Amino acid sequence: MISAAARPYIDASVPVLRDNGVAISTRFYTLLFKAHPELKNIFNMANQENGSQQQALASALFAYAANIDNANALAPVISRIVHKHVSLGIRAEHYPIVGHHLLAAIGEVLGEAATPELIAAWAEAYGALASTFIAEEKKLYASHKITPGQQREVIVTRKQIESETVTSFYLESADGLPLPAFVPGQYISIATTIVALNLRQFRQYSLSGATHQTHWRISVKREDKDEQGNPAGMVSNLLHAEVNVGDKLWVSPACGDFVIGTDTSVPLILISAGVGITPMMSMLHGSLQQMPARAVHFLYATLDGHHHPLKTELNALKSASRLPQQEAMLTTYFAYATPTDADRAANDFDHAGYLELNQVDQALLPKNGDYYLCGPTVFMQIQRQALLARGVAAHQIQQEVFGPALLENLQ
Repeated sequence: MISAAARPYIDASVPVLRDNGVAISTRFYTLLFKAHPELKNIFNMANQENGSQQQALASALFAYAANIDNANALAPVISRIVHKHVSLGIRAEHYPIVGHHLLAAIGEVLGEAATPELIAAWAEAYGALASTFIAEEKKLYASHKITPGQQREVIVTRKQIESETVTSFYLESADGLPLPAFVPGQYISIATTIVALNLRQFRQYSLSGATHQTHWRISVKREDKDEQGNPAGMVSNLLHAEVNVGDKLWVSPACGDFVIGTDTSVPLILISAGVGITPMMSMLHGSLQQMPARAVHFLYATLDGHHHPLKTELNALKSASRLPQQEAMLTTYFAYATPTDADRAANDFDHAGYLELNQVDQALLPKNGDYYLCGPTVFMQIQRQALLARGVAAHQIQQEVFGPALLENLQ
């Protein structure tokens, strides 16, 4: 809670942040990295280059100001960020540094409009938010029994090509101790060193296999340079090209609150596109193992069969679900945007073109379902709107997002 004296200034900041948020966040990062270049090893510098990190911070500032009294709206956003921070090793001592440069950026960008009273109000508001993050992150670190920034060394025991762009890496603990179980849908941060830039960078990859195994599996999409001029992914290309069986990596504990619910009375519907299939595969494994009586509908969209990772594994799970001792029935629906001649000959997809839920049989999309979406932001926006139009309640739809899209439903 913030004081009554500060509240009018925060309320008045809402339209200001809407208009100046990106300028403030851009100036903030400039000041921060100039004073603390070592923090470049925590922040995603690729997102700095393409501007998405600045947009994410601007959206977060706006959403916080606009919803400062709406704890129910902010809670899921805070939870998602807390998990991300723990996976990155954010420490309590980072918050005063960020706060100092954030307030300086607000003052510089707003100029005379940044009165002492407004800066004081934002110092109070930031302090309240920082205290919340620090407390929640402390609890999450304690639940993992680690100190902030502590990582685990793992060894790559298997590397398997899954599709044209996706490769799986099987990871086991380098010290021989069992890896902790995780909740299906969670991710880990991988730490790599970009030698050419003298940077240590973290990237988050969903765990794509079953839990309670001797290994973890991540399935990584190689991000190539695209037609819009976006550069190739630094870390994904390094993993594909340079990391092999026997190599060691440093990883965070499993984090993330995009996890399946345990209400077995309603069907589980997993809808994904592209590399968004990875947490869905873990959720599928988890549901079939832990909730074998629960019906699962798995809808997936990709370019064609060459770009369909983990398809053999998925089909094997589907076949196994038909065995007499397995009560659950796994139903799949594949949409290929541009199926190849081989795809058509094999007749192993359900729809040629983009996934359009208004063309999917109602049996696969029941109104009482528990829905999970993962994939490109635009894809999830389209599917969410389609589900709402079909009568699915908003609280039944969960999305795996981080960044500006996480805030899109806040007003």
